[in-house]
Amino acid sequence: MRENRLGWHGNFCHHAVMRVLIADDQKSVGTSLAEMVRRCQHEVVEVVSSGLEAIQAFGRHHPDVVLMDYQMPKLNGATACRNIMAKYPEARVILVSGVVREIADSGALAILVKPVKLDALYAALYDAAQPRTSA
Repeated sequence: MRENRLGWHGNFCHHAVMRVLIADDQKSVGTSLAEMVRRCQHEVVEVVSSGLEAIQAFGRHHPDVVLMDYQMPKLNGATACRNIMAKYPEARVILVSGVVREIADSGALAILVKPVKLDALYAALYDAAQPRTSA
């Protein structure tokens, strides 16, 4: 199989393995996202179902990246992202939303639109793995 512009052959991505926390209130979506993350050969540390659980799980696991739904009970993804970033400024969060919204003030690195496509997820995870530059 020929390598595409993102550097992966079908299900096999070429990069360092990242530890990923997934937060989505729909169990089936969380399961699908976890499978996609694994197809990109990253490790899923936990799948949780609310923004509050995401904050707690981040403290337990200190993942390399959080893949979090925007619309969730208890705390939405943008609010949970701001809470995580306030306590852990090095955190890297990718928000997932069924509707494109203005959530730029959340601190998220990227926003993926549902349904998430594998190449878009791979690109967002790849970007999240890159060193941050000082402004």
